[in-house]
Amino acid sequence: MTTIILNLDTVELTDEQFYRLCQMNRDWQFERTPKGEIIIMSPVGGVSGNREAYLITDLGLWNRKTQLGRVFSSSTIFRLPNNGYRAPDAAWVSLERWSALTAEEQEKFPPICPDFVIELRSPPDPLRPLQEKMQEYLNSGLRLGWLINPLDEKVEIYRPSREVEIVQFPVSLSGEDVLPGFVLIAFLTKVRYNNSSE
Repeated sequence: MTTIILNLDTVELTDEQFYRLCQMNRDWQFERTPKGEIIIMSPVGGVSGNREAYLITDLGLWNRKTQLGRVFSSSTIFRLPNNGYRAPDAAWVSLERWSALTAEEQEKFPPICPDFVIELRSPPDPLRPLQEKMQEYLNSGLRLGWLINPLDEKVEIYRPSREVEIVQFPVSLSGEDVLPGFVLIAFLTKVRYNNSSE
């Protein structure tokens, strides 16, 4: 199955209507671009699903130890400041920023850009839309992002006001000052967690 993009130029969905659309169609995964296009994303296969599970688990283990924020899976849609609705494969928001949201904002699609995201390229995914999505995160306040691309054995590292850094597998990725002590080792078959503070 491929990704489907619906051009809704003449239809303006309110935030509440988009939320209800997603709630009424829970078997589908939606995103919405700032231009109002609805993206219906296909499910991933076993290998990509396993890689995604490693990423979320590793990020969650680090966060459980540090208690610095909240970790989110690819099922979470964030309402970005530019009016895009995006669901990263893994995301993290600092506790201070998360706590500033109301209970209702936390419950629905949080109106916040994560501090950190990971996007994992799956075999059917073209690279360009993922790179544009990473730029959208940066333009919305992202502090650090990794686009992990097992197909080309590369990782693209996104930081504000800096050129994108591209590194080859195997690579040890640092959470830098955003995720202090978090290290992810990326190589072809999977990603492995290592906490450098231990």
